[in-house]
Amino acid sequence: MKFIDLSVALENDLPVDRPGNGPRITYFKHHETFGALSKPFVGLKPEDLPGGEAWAVERIDLSTHNGTHMDAPWHYASTMNDGERAIAIDEVPLEWCYRPGVKLDFRHFPDGYVVQPMDIEAELRRIGHALRPFDIVLVNTGAGARYGQPDYLDSGCGMGRDATLFLARNGVRVVGTDAWSWDAPFSHTAKRYAETGDASIIWEGHKAGRTIGYCQLEKLFNLQSLPDSGFDVICFPVKIRGASAGWVRAVAVLP
Repeated sequence: MKFIDLSVALENDLPVDRPGNGPRITYFKHHETFGALSKPFVGLKPEDLPGGEAWAVERIDLSTHNGTHMDAPWHYASTMNDGERAIAIDEVPLEWCYRPGVKLDFRHFPDGYVVQPMDIEAELRRIGHALRPFDIVLVNTGAGARYGQPDYLDSGCGMGRDATLFLARNGVRVVGTDAWSWDAPFSHTAKRYAETGDASIIWEGHKAGRTIGYCQLEKLFNLQSLPDSGFDVICFPVKIRGASAGWVRAVAVLP
């Protein structure tokens, strides 16, 4: 088998989150932690340890939406499936998270474009794939190529409400994107909202989860390395009680 890492690393000071919302990682090196290690061991001296080293450890101030992560329906709204309580990340069925994958290549769409069902249908015809229930659908917007660059948050197309419901009504329950958000970048949506005053376009792909509950992977990476289909996706989220999202080490497995 061949494994392709679809995840980004958590790092300090990358412009890949809205200002002030990025992670803050504090690194403690081996020679800085002797005091913590030695507490249970009366009389222990640094020179008693190999190389005088204790342990390396990190502390992180982190949002559940930093790095490659999975959004649960609770993130989008308090309800899903037209009125049921929305599930949190610790309630996502594990059966959703290890399934055959399919990649939709939408890199030709301009930044801010809102994908429609006809675009999905055309791409599925191009790659010769018929959607099956529980396929994990990954959208390659091209934003992944801008990860770590100042324009990352403004890059890539987004998935509209109708496109999201098209996938959900075909039985898809986990989707993913290499962009910051499943929806079109806020900067582009804000311009459209200023022109139209139509609030229904704000976060419209996410809000489709009120009608049919689904999960989405955001900040994926390496999607250009995947074939159109013929691979599995493993994307189990970290279990955080009642949370709107959980971090994922997303991996594609090819035969």
